Amino acid sequence: MVLLEIADLEVRYGSALVLDAISLNVEAGQLVGVLGPNGAGKSTLLKAISRTVSPASGRIVFNGLPLDGLSADKVVGRGICHCPEGRRLFPELSVFKNLMLGAYLRSDREGVSRDLDKVHSLFPVLKERAGQQASTLSGGEQQMLAIGRALMGAPTLLLLDEPSIGIAQRLKVEIFNSIRAIQRAGTAVLLVEQDARSTLAIAEQVYVLEHGRVVRHGNARELADDDEIRRIYLGV
Repeated sequence: MVLLEIADLEVRYGSALVLDAISLNVEAGQLVGVLGPNGAGKSTLLKAISRTVSPASGRIVFNGLPLDGLSADKVVGRGICHCPEGRRLFPELSVFKNLMLGAYLRSDREGVSRDLDKVHSLFPVLKERAGQQASTLSGGEQQMLAIGRALMGAPTLLLLDEPSIGIAQRLKVEIFNSIRAIQRAGTAVLLVEQDARSTLAIAEQVYVLEHGRVVRHGNARELADDDEIRRIYLGV
């Protein structure tokens, strides 16, 4: 079943065309990767879905309902949570308070408590450091906190923007394993990344963006074996 359907999406920043007739689907429970160079429009795509930027034209349908005209908080209420590039944490607040801010729209206390337990199970360091300021965490731990905060919104679809940027290799492996675990637990994931190797290893479908357009799309395993993809994105 198609969970997210994007058709002919166009986004402009002033007169600059950033996304040009983008079409993309994410099925329920699926992990979809989006690859491409800097400036390809990958982050803008996620911002358009989460309504932090407004599309100029095109259609975004989630769970059978259009997102047209919705504010960002209403999109969260529909079940889409966005973990942005740069983490956007509240550095002076504790790890626990940052996590709870992800559940600010929820009133189901028991559900929030269960999801907090799930986040702690996924990222045990966040439980160990619950009382610490977010600013005291390492870069990788801050990324775990940002993902955990998004999960506290109980998303049906999790939007992840460059979760591997600026973190040590050991923690990068842990984070990609966690992303796979999130998807296997039933949450659909749309993952924007520059780490093509790791993305192709965990995604089911992959879209390649260049200059605001989809230039390739297909099964991740097939793309990983494609000579052009290997040359451009894997360096082999």
